[in-house]
Amino acid sequence: MKIAVLGATGQTGQYLVNQALQQGHTVTAIVRNPARLPMHHDNLKVVEADIFSADSLKPHFKSQDVIMSCLGFPASFFSAVTGYTLSMKGVISAMQEARVSRIITMTSWYTEPDSGTKSSYIIRFLLLPMIRSVLTNMYEMEQILLKTEDINWTVVRPPGLKNLPASAQEFLTHEGYFVPDNSGNPAGSAVGRGDVARFMLSLLNSNAWIKKGVAITTK
Repeated sequence: MKIAVLGATGQTGQYLVNQALQQGHTVTAIVRNPARLPMHHDNLKVVEADIFSADSLKPHFKSQDVIMSCLGFPASFFSAVTGYTLSMKGVISAMQEARVSRIITMTSWYTEPDSGTKSSYIIRFLLLPMIRSVLTNMYEMEQILLKTEDINWTVVRPPGLKNLPASAQEFLTHEGYFVPDNSGNPAGSAVGRGDVARFMLSLLNSNAWIKKGVAITTK
């Protein structure tokens, strides 16, 4: 497949690009700074674009089969995070103009404001408040996709991320904001970035999660 990857210079994005190339896909990595992706492959093209501008993205979206986004924006205590919604608005507009209908993007567990009530004390009262500005904007981005009828989107929601390569572990999935165990409590708390990339790429051959958000973890 022809894949355009956003956020390719990030840690998860680099795993995604590498795995996509290993699987024989043709990858266009759309980045803000090409020097940050020192990777060379016959099936890889690295291009510079403004991720917030539909006009900038559109030429690189033309003839792609799917857009995959690993974009991330840092938390802020002093102002609202807006990168997720602003970039997605540009991406959707560029997709519509370039006639690309499929996007696979990643957010996180607990984007919905009340979804963390069953998490551990440390996560609920320490971690989530620290990253709430990010989770809020991720949730707002998810709502934009939910209201976009002509885009076949999938939102992949992993828990905490570890900088580990892909494993052979089985995935646990749930249509919601975390993966529950048999008691309804969160099953696990972290997953390797390589496994997130592995799951995202597995969706290229499946219609199971189109127009859905899927929380994931590994067994």
